[in-house]
Amino acid sequence: MNKILAISAGALLLSQVVTAQAPQKKMVADKIAAIVGDKIVLRSDVEGEMVNLQRNTPDNTIPPNASCLIMEQIIAQKVMVMQAERDSLPVSDADVDGQIENRIRYFEELYGTREKMKEVTGYSIYQLRERFRQPIKEGLLAKAMQDKITGTVKVTPSEVKKYFDGIPPDSLHFYESELEIGQLILLPKATHEMEQYSISRLMDFKKQVQDKTNDFSRLAILYSEDPGAKENKGVYILNRNDKQWDADFLAASFRLKENEISNPIKTQFGYHLIQCIKRQGDNVTIQHILLKPNITRSDITQAMNKLDTIRANVMSNKYTFAEAVTKYSDAPMAKFDGGMLQNKMNGSTLITIDQLDDPSERNIVLMLDSLKPGGLSKPVQYTDEKGNLGCRLIFLKTRTQPHRENMTDDYARIQQRTLQIKQEESRDKWLKEKIPTYYIHVDDEFKQCNHIAKWMESIAKQ
Repeated sequence: MNKILAISAGALLLSQVVTAQAPQKKMVADKIAAIVGDKIVLRSDVEGEMVNLQRNTPDNTIPPNASCLIMEQIIAQKVMVMQAERDSLPVSDADVDGQIENRIRYFEELYGTREKMKEVTGYSIYQLRERFRQPIKEGLLAKAMQDKITGTVKVTPSEVKKYFDGIPPDSLHFYESELEIGQLILLPKATHEMEQYSISRLMDFKKQVQDKTNDFSRLAILYSEDPGAKENKGVYILNRNDKQWDADFLAASFRLKENEISNPIKTQFGYHLIQCIKRQGDNVTIQHILLKPNITRSDITQAMNKLDTIRANVMSNKYTFAEAVTKYSDAPMAKFDGGMLQNKMNGSTLITIDQLDDPSERNIVLMLDSLKPGGLSKPVQYTDEKGNLGCRLIFLKTRTQPHRENMTDDYARIQQRTLQIKQEESRDKWLKEKIPTYYIHVDDEFKQCNHIAKWMESIAKQ
């Protein structure tokens, strides 16, 4: 079965929950694209998943039949949900509530407070819980059904070898040297005096604009530390649902009335003075001035000394690197990724040297030659992708040698692929048997899709 269709059951339904934190614009006028039993699939469901796929697929390598594959996956999952309900598979309200609370906590971490979460998403905690409930329940039911279908599927070493032996030698994967690299980041903190100085300057700018002794655009061009200010005068059109903006900045912008100027707003970038120019539905046009409190040499020294102490404690086994990251790192995602750099292609922690292409990662390359697996660098300064000065420790967890895929070095990967193929075959067989027992209607646009055509043919024979 195709890779998109082979995504684990519930993945699509749960991805809808991930994107459900804010009101979504309809990609196209809604119409019914399919009916599966008593469940309706809208054309916008498919379009929404296409957008997610394009956003998460590197190099825009979207297969030409992607909409077919997505629709096939939706139908397959709907059938698994209904069969799970028919079989009374155990998905309790407590299971659903637990998943909902995990999702709420995730967004609280993302936005900082429940108040800011509501300001940005437009939903209260109660509304989010209700919005999440049905997709999460269906996701859990689909996963329970898939576990029942494939849970007993195992592969033997002989099956793994047979699969590997069937791969033509010139088609075997070649793995460059792969590394697992971690970083523990501390961001030097500006002193209270420097922060107050930035705030007082912005308050002075606000007074000048209100007294009409100066112009907001002129002040933005002259003083804003936003790199784009000289070209756009600090003007941006924000959408309430766009998560690329800092949550505090977005929330503050939507609190303002037209022509109102905020007091200084603190974000991860510094302090902002924001003026609301125009509001229209979920969009607001704002103009801002950004000032970053100066980081002094003393602030940097303090961060570097703290990293020295952390390094000494890790090397003396007082705690592990992962424990140190959890306790001390200032990186926003540290609690989720343990400080490990992620492979942008597949989400694993194994990366190659040429994937260290972000400006903030390039000086890591120069440090790797002096590190052996398990080694921890001395503290170093760097500038992150947002232009912020930081200090960090680099941890080289593992390093492999370049090699052609083989059963000795890569058995776990080969075994996983073999198991995945066998599970897909088991799921395909189950779907072929079960789908004809359900009422399914599909819009003409999708009737020629590979699996759907076969399913509809099976239904017609019943």
